[in-house]
Amino acid sequence: MERHALEQLLAGDDDVSVAALAALRSGATYRVWDTAHPAQQHAGVFARRLQRMRLRGVEPLGLDRMVRLLREHGRPVRGGMIDSADRKWTYLFYFTEDGSALVACARLQRWVEQSPL
Repeated sequence: MERHALEQLLAGDDDVSVAALAALRSGATYRVWDTAHPAQQHAGVFARRLQRMRLRGVEPLGLDRMVRLLREHGRPVRGGMIDSADRKWTYLFYFTEDGSALVACARLQRWVEQSPL
């Protein structure tokens, strides 16, 4: 997927897609997968991850909404991710199977190993 096409799909008004679009325009790298998978499969995986994150006191931006929207969508989705240029954030996103519309997006803080020095 071309960068400009991804930018158009992320042009929503929710906090996560606005942040993802800003990251993309600031030089972030991105990947979009070619294959589609059942939305329920992704929703289940991220629902479990969200539970574990909350147990550690972490509340990822938009992850609960992403799980809900994937469950509601109920059809196959194509996914991808954006890694911010400063490497602090990863944005996960899911589109409709044909790539014509954004289904859901979430932001996760990247774990960066700290130098012992």
